[in-house]
Amino acid sequence: MVDQKWLTTAAGVKMPRIIYGTAWKKDRTADLVVQAVQAGFRGIDTAGQPKHYNEPLVGIALNRLKDHGIERKALFLQTKFTPLAGQDPTQMPYDKNAPVEVQVAQSFEASKKNLQTEYVDSLVLHSPIAPYLLLMKVWNAMEKIQRAGGAGQLGISNCYNIEVIRALYADANVKPAVVQNRFYQETGYDADLRHWCSEHGIIYQSFWTLTANPHILASNTVQTIAQKYKKTDAQILFRYLSQKGIVPLTGTSSEQHMKEDLSIFDFELSSEDLNKVGLLLNQV
Repeated sequence: MVDQKWLTTAAGVKMPRIIYGTAWKKDRTADLVVQAVQAGFRGIDTAGQPKHYNEPLVGIALNRLKDHGIERKALFLQTKFTPLAGQDPTQMPYDKNAPVEVQVAQSFEASKKNLQTEYVDSLVLHSPIAPYLLLMKVWNAMEKIQRAGGAGQLGISNCYNIEVIRALYADANVKPAVVQNRFYQETGYDADLRHWCSEHGIIYQSFWTLTANPHILASNTVQTIAQKYKKTDAQILFRYLSQKGIVPLTGTSSEQHMKEDLSIFDFELSSEDLNKVGLLLNQV
């Protein structure tokens, strides 16, 4: 029987079908990560970007979880290399004047120290870099980490230009296994990009999934389906995405919402209801 809560990526890495995101958690990061894992989450997303993430507190949470019998190997841990443009100059995890290949290596060493681990399951480039030759220098540096066993797989985030991901996929020795993007109306919900990713075995991770889509959650379509299944509007949207092969991130700080998010695997939307939600996303 297929485990509904996990999937295996093209890189052979087991990844949960819903992941807990740690952006903006600041001093609450450790407590919330512990709470999320104890609630049932097995995937944690963070980044080597002190501006928006408190990566050391994720490491403290992982250490605390060992005392509760949850070992590092039981978890999917994903972090990111954040280029200069996304960093706060006063909180740099690497030497801003070093060659970009060195920045990648320094950032990863800092992440390992922060997370108190020798490896991550997924290493993601936080955003594309221009020119393209520079992007490939960064990717090659990430490939070196992956080949040395530091990362199970590689991915890219905030990549909304399908030509960029096509070129990267064509030129990379280690192909991207995941694309993590903001899931919102302004990009047409990445319909073309998601289709391309699906054709090439790349898993699409969505963030800002609920926050950016109050109009979807409040729609008559979703509200009616939620009543039918006796679920919340958020559960309907998350379940739709999961059945479509998308892995959503959720950053809720509510224990109740954590449990509700995890219970999306307790039911299944009919093909008719899947189509209704799909039409809604395509028409807005």
